[in-house]
Amino acid sequence: MINLIFDVDDTLYNQLTPFYIAYDKVFSSIKNISVKDLYISSRKHSDEVFHLTESGKMSIEEMHVYRIIKAFEELGNPITEKDAQNFQNEYIYQQSQITLIPEMEQVLNFAKEKNINIGIITNGPSSHQRMKLNQLNIEKWVDEENIFISSEVGFSKPDINIFRLVEQFMSLDRENTYYVGDSYKNDVIGAKKAGWKSIWMNHREHRVKELVYKPDFIILNYQEIPLLYKKLFKDI
Repeated sequence: MINLIFDVDDTLYNQLTPFYIAYDKVFSSIKNISVKDLYISSRKHSDEVFHLTESGKMSIEEMHVYRIIKAFEELGNPITEKDAQNFQNEYIYQQSQITLIPEMEQVLNFAKEKNINIGIITNGPSSHQRMKLNQLNIEKWVDEENIFISSEVGFSKPDINIFRLVEQFMSLDRENTYYVGDSYKNDVIGAKKAGWKSIWMNHREHRVKELVYKPDFIILNYQEIPLLYKKLFKDI
C-alpha cells in the first residue's frame, strides 16, 4: 500500500501569496526590498527559534514579531515592533483566505481516486494550523485521525518521534511511504532519518551546502507535481 504524507505550509498552498498581500497592505511605502527575499529570511529566522515556542520559552506571538523584525534587519531596513505586529495581524488574516495549489489539488484527487493513504504532518500551534487546514477544506481528502500537528502530539519535525507516531497510528510501511514538504531541515532530513521516501518541494530554490540526506525526488516548480505522481503511481 502506497502512503502519501504532506506538510502544509508552502507545500499544499503557496505561503508567499498571503505574505505578499500583507506586505503590500502594511509596507507599501518600502520599495527597495525583495519581498521574496524577505519571506525566505523570515522563514529562516522562524525555524531558528521554533524550538523555543515548543518548549514555552517564547510565545508564538513573540516569534512572529521576532522573525519579521530580524528579516528586515537582515535586508538592511529596520522596522519597529509596532510595524511588525501590524504586519503579522494582516498576515494571519490573509492566511485565512488561502487556497490549495491547483496542481496539489490534482494530486490529492488522484490519490483519493487510487485509494492511496493520505496524511498530514505539520509543525505549529493547533488553532493556527487547523484554521489553515479548514480553509483548504482538507477533510475532503484526509481523515481527521490522519492529521498530526506538532503542538497536539508533543513532537515536532524533524524529530523522528513524530514520524514514528504517524507510522503507528496509520500502520505505515516505511518503504512505501512518501513525505512531501518544502523544508530541507524539517521535511527531508526528518523523513529520511525515519526511513521514509522524501519528495522535496524546493520551488523556492533553497540552497543547501551539503545534502547529507538526499531526497528521493526534487520538485522545482508546481507544473512538475502531477507529472511526478503519475509516474510514481502509474502501476496502481
